[in-house]
Amino acid sequence: MKKNIIISSLFLSTVIFAQNKGLVANSESPYSKLQSVGLQDVKWTNGFWKEQFDVETKNTLPYMWDLYHNDEISHAYKNFEIAAGLSKGTFKGPSFHDGDFYKIFEGMAATYAVTKDKKLDAEMDKAIALFAKVQRKDGYIHTPVLIDERWGTLGPEEVKKQLGFEKYNMGHLMTAACIHYRATGKTNFLNIAKGVADFLYDFYKKASPELARNAICPSHYMGIVEMYRTTKNPKYLELANNLIDIRGTTNDGTDDNQDRVPFRQQTTAMGHAVRANYLYAGVADLYAETGEKKLLDNLESIWDDVTYRKMYITGGCGSLYDGVSPDGTSYDPTVVQKIHQAYGRPFQLPNATAHTETCANIGNVLWNWRMLQITGDAKYADIVELALYNSVLSGMDLEGEKFLYNNPLNVSNDLPFHQRWGNEREGYIALSNCCAPNVTRTIAEVGNYAYNISKDGLYVNLYGSNQLKTKSLNGEEIEIEQQTNYPWDGKITLKIVKAPKDLQNFFLRIPGWSQNAEVSVNNSKITDKIASGTYLKLNQKWKKGDVIELNLPMPVELMEANPLVEEVKNQVAVKRGPLVYCLESDQLPSKVSVNDVALNLKSNFATNNFILNNRNLVSIDAEAVINSNNSWNKTLYKPLSSKNADAVQVKLIPYFAWGNKGKGEMTVWMSH
Repeated sequence: MKKNIIISSLFLSTVIFAQNKGLVANSESPYSKLQSVGLQDVKWTNGFWKEQFDVETKNTLPYMWDLYHNDEISHAYKNFEIAAGLSKGTFKGPSFHDGDFYKIFEGMAATYAVTKDKKLDAEMDKAIALFAKVQRKDGYIHTPVLIDERWGTLGPEEVKKQLGFEKYNMGHLMTAACIHYRATGKTNFLNIAKGVADFLYDFYKKASPELARNAICPSHYMGIVEMYRTTKNPKYLELANNLIDIRGTTNDGTDDNQDRVPFRQQTTAMGHAVRANYLYAGVADLYAETGEKKLLDNLESIWDDVTYRKMYITGGCGSLYDGVSPDGTSYDPTVVQKIHQAYGRPFQLPNATAHTETCANIGNVLWNWRMLQITGDAKYADIVELALYNSVLSGMDLEGEKFLYNNPLNVSNDLPFHQRWGNEREGYIALSNCCAPNVTRTIAEVGNYAYNISKDGLYVNLYGSNQLKTKSLNGEEIEIEQQTNYPWDGKITLKIVKAPKDLQNFFLRIPGWSQNAEVSVNNSKITDKIASGTYLKLNQKWKKGDVIELNLPMPVELMEANPLVEEVKNQVAVKRGPLVYCLESDQLPSKVSVNDVALNLKSNFATNNFILNNRNLVSIDAEAVINSNNSWNKTLYKPLSSKNADAVQVKLIPYFAWGNKGKGEMTVWMSH
């Protein structure tokens, strides 16, 4: 009895401690320079992210929760009921169904942290009770196997099923449980996650290298480190280290799974982009706890490879539906491997056939967010912002109930082949709806990316009208009100409502895209050099009523790509602030393709406010020309001609908003 009292009191103190933590509980991570603020510490008050959060709470989250309870469309919740013995049936749906439900649950927990909606709390408790019924005594939980076990239908496919998305599902369970614990202070889901983590610890202790290494899409790397941070159980950190050690130790590893060679030998991005980005995020988490220099060295090398050679202008990752590795250097079939959703070669960035799965782009956010935590380098926050505003938000419609699996940069009616994934958003993407739950949780959690704290002060990462109420490392209250119409306008005002005595430094992110930024404090202009792509340090004794104003000029910029990117050579893209813009065919005369348009680089590029599907957006008006001889019927090449070119006015819209006016063409890159 005394032992139980001790355990309960320990849990109580941990709960109080954990309630002030965010997406990553890195307050005691020895190699993390920045720390998360609490999940509940940031509330959007108006503007862009408030509108998006309202769409999340009113549309996306309830839509997804209901969808995954509707067994006529998605069998995810029904699979749990069957595995629990509440009804009889067989497993239906993709093997990652469990994990997708946990993602939606995580989004609900993150939303609850901000809204304190009792209905969300009750729904979560109901789901947790079902998870508890499903979980095996040894901690195992994976409905495809447990359903077969319960009904005596588990056959020779057992091992194959266990090597499917089993660990991926468990990884998302652990992450969701940690978020729920911090949002609610309850341990009911965390206790289930502890059972899962204990099972994994025992499994990897006993499993052969061949069995242990084969875990598709390693979300469990992030999950197990977060369990270590949350429970302080050292065996979870031991497991996280072991997961890295066993990679690349067998003869049947693949580039597709990033385990052909050990991670410590990997210096470039390879293979399946979602699996890769999840792996890199998990390794960054591990570095924050161990400080192993080789891990960080490799992550930085891989980051350079992705950012400077393999990433789209939108922050999208994974250029190829299918590729081969190492692509043309060998005929040996044991060396040349087919890779799905591949990173591809350096500078291999096709547009119409870009894969850029929404989950890969979210993985890019998860990875760069963790790189920011361990380094404090603003270049990682730049990528978080770029991907969030462009290749993540493009994964859902403006009303939050239709979704894209992939995010092409060009949609053309004349492509003479059928692509595996469509270019129209759907309410449910049969057999591969993984991206929709991922967007659901990500949008619910954007507020936690906005700020960090450290021993040096407060870091401002993302801009949007919000209220921050958090605590310094010494436990003193910090309260900030941010007002801005960002990303449509570059004026940002930060008003100090409460400032602790030990808070002397503000670190303002000066985006890498910006030029000639200006900062003033209490109407006094800062004369220090302000460098793009860095954090500007403002040092003084802050008091209530102090006002910081940041002005980021937002001219329209014409972007070109490295000439080694063959697909867009001699083309331009239009960017303003953090947003990439695109042209849709509804702006053009009938039977004119977006591919026939040449942008006039001397356009005035006027910006205008407009409303689309109840969302406030800013367009860019420009001049363009269309060659009247634009027929390519039975023509591969023809002489270049500038005769009879017709001038037209076109309206460019933010890339994330494309496809919200019905079916049509779209392009990011345009000739000139």
